[in-house]
Amino acid sequence: MSVQMVIELKDKRGVQVVVQAIETYKARLRAGIERTKRRLAQFEQRYGVDTPRFLQEMTAEDLEGGDLEYVEWAGEAKLLEGLEAELAELEYAHYHLP
Repeated sequence: MSVQMVIELKDKRGVQVVVQAIETYKARLRAGIERTKRRLAQFEQRYGVDTPRFLQEMTAEDLEGGDLEYVEWAGEAKLLEGLEAELAELEYAHYHLP
């Protein structure tokens, strides 16, 4: 289901400010995604297991770093999921300027 949102601004100059803020936030999300993917790749390389397999099959006892490393790896995977979902929402959003 699609939802529409109306933003009322004081004058036309505000349009550019809002558009720029959205584009800047999208760029920050992309940077966060890339940073998180690099962190996941480090875990994957260290253990020779991709993240989906790690999440399905491994426990903290399987990792040299134990609980802390398990929480970090799983946390990075969850973070990536959230960042990608948020970016997808903003990528879908479109606006019509007067």
